[in-house]
Amino acid sequence: MSDVFEWNPAYSVNIGSIDAQHRSLLAIGRELCTAMSTGQSRALTYNIVDRLAQYTATHFAHEERLMRAQGYPDIEAHHAEHEALAAKVAEFRTDFKAGRKTISIELLQSMESSILSHFQGPDRKYSKFFGEKAVA
Repeated sequence: MSDVFEWNPAYSVNIGSIDAQHRSLLAIGRELCTAMSTGQSRALTYNIVDRLAQYTATHFAHEERLMRAQGYPDIEAHHAEHEALAAKVAEFRTDFKAGRKTISIELLQSMESSILSHFQGPDRKYSKFFGEKAVA
């Protein structure tokens, strides 16, 4: 699982602050992988899951602030994507804390797939728009 949650320049949206936050999201994902593979305590692992949920919300708010400031025309659809992803993370955090879910390789791979799909799908759409407005 060493290559899971690794940054690839192909994921870049060419906006420094957002790329930095995307790298941070992947780093938290790697922390979850490490916690699982080294058998860390549930409490420690929950702290990582909780940080992932909080950072996801912070990141989404930052993206949406930039979108509003630049008049991004597809902000409502992007916001809906954010809401759906945030709900999945929040549900997992709640279920993990209650002992109804555990961290597994399959879960981590699914989580990574969702994150990368968002980077390369909806986020890629605003990249061109922001580039035309010289947002860096």
